[in-house]
Amino acid sequence: MQVAAIRKLTDRIAEFELAASSGEALPEWQPGAHIRVALPEGGDRAYSLVAFGADRAGGATFRIAVQLEPEGQGGSRFMHSLKAGDTLTVSPPKCDFPLDAKAPALLLAGGIGITPMISMAAELAANGTPFELHYAGRTRDAMAYAAELGEAFGPALNLHFDDNPETALDLEALTGSIGPGWHLYICGPRGMIDAARTQAENAGIAAERVHVELFDNASAQDGDAPFEVELASTGQVFTIPPGRTIVEVLEEGGVDLIHDCLRGDCGICQTDIISGTPDHRDVVLSDAERAEGKVMQICVSRAKSARLVLDL
Repeated sequence: MQVAAIRKLTDRIAEFELAASSGEALPEWQPGAHIRVALPEGGDRAYSLVAFGADRAGGATFRIAVQLEPEGQGGSRFMHSLKAGDTLTVSPPKCDFPLDAKAPALLLAGGIGITPMISMAAELAANGTPFELHYAGRTRDAMAYAAELGEAFGPALNLHFDDNPETALDLEALTGSIGPGWHLYICGPRGMIDAARTQAENAGIAAERVHVELFDNASAQDGDAPFEVELASTGQVFTIPPGRTIVEVLEEGGVDLIHDCLRGDCGICQTDIISGTPDHRDVVLSDAERAEGKVMQICVSRAKSARLVLDL
């Protein structure tokens, strides 16, 4: 794909319009879908597709928004170095954060997590399905698309600014206000997702009505130590050093694994634990599932014990 246009949204967020180099129409995609952009040094980054209308079929461009993270792993710095006319390798759209457009919904976004929520809100509005969109940020100036969202969704939009106590996000009150049958969709930083999921559980919202997507990748933490992973099927033992994930090390060792997001929010890599104590770093498992310690997401989680024996 080619970069057709770049628009500055905030000091740190830029919008990119991408067109097929061949000029052909682009495939249809679901609300909440993302594409993956290949990085020059290897690997890729996932970015949610943005659409303010409900028509997502046969368009000329994909639109994404990328927040610059100077201390990140390089994906956002690469994107922000691009200029119009540059060429990228992009995956077809994929949706790991699907919307039930017939069920009333509360959409909760933090920071750049607003991007998948825009197409969701547009779809709900087009279907006449009741919804609320709550968008939280540090300051109004740091929030992308605030004006466009107000024009598109009117009173359904609620803006929350951390620097204004009158508008600051109150997760306990918000989750407590969710009516019977409503679904909760959450996208943003890990801390907000964890807090919102806890409050939703406290409010008695069924787990199947809570949907999350994480907008950062796993990062090393102070005190991370090496640990061993044993595969129950073969007895092979791999050492997982700090800064590497179980998925990375096992795949380098020739183990065929199933995974997708590599952020700990899709659940595809979930693996049974035969013995050992995991260090959960996902946003998939409930507090009860984490305490039980029988499964883990091997794309992000580590170990508190010296060895994990996994059902692989």
